[in-house]
Amino acid sequence: QVQLVESGGGLVQAGASLRLSCAVSGRYVMGWFRQAPGKEREGVASIGLQSDNWTYADSVKGRFTISRDWANKMVYLQMDNLKPEDTAVYYCAGARRYTATLVVEEYAHWGQGTQVTVSS
Repeated sequence: QVQLVESGGGLVQAGASLRLSCAVSGRYVMGWFRQAPGKEREGVASIGLQSDNWTYADSVKGRFTISRDWANKMVYLQMDNLKPEDTAVYYCAGARRYTATLVVEEYAHWGQGTQVTVSS
């Protein structure tokens, strides 16, 4: 059974950094998604089975970095220069494919989510 467990959310001020972590059992393309109140879930970053394959939403390019530690079965989302509009519940998710994607429907396995709140 696939298990995805996120950690690392919190309340920070604009301009601060946070690192989200996701413990993953299995070999999957991994993605980070977020959902703000009243909005649809959106893809933020994804990393393929090859760690030099990734993709980002335009809204986070240059600020967020996704990475993977195969040895420790972890996936990370480093979030720098956070903005109030980054406030959301963040989810890690796994997809049985080879290349990175931000398409929500490609992901069958989801974590429970972690809240990120950025104050202005």
